[in-house]
Amino acid sequence: MDAVVNDFAARAGMQGLIYIIVDLICITVAWFVVQEVRLDVFMKRARSVHTKTLQIMLAVILGHQFARFVLDYWQWSNLLRGLVE
Repeated sequence: MDAVVNDFAARAGMQGLIYIIVDLICITVAWFVVQEVRLDVFMKRARSVHTKTLQIMLAVILGHQFARFVLDYWQWSNLLRGLVE
């Protein structure tokens, strides 16, 4: 019984680590994409702390949503294995 619990804990830990890594990679990609958006059109001061904060918030929101899509797609594709086995 302990082996089953340890195996489950190891798998859950590994899945959590993968989720964190994918989330951070997607946030990083979103940060580089957000850097290309001309926020000076919308903001009074393009180089202010508020603008950088907005960029960080946008990168986190967009990156996290993209990571959710990637991880959901990965989970769904793993569930499809049951159809062919």
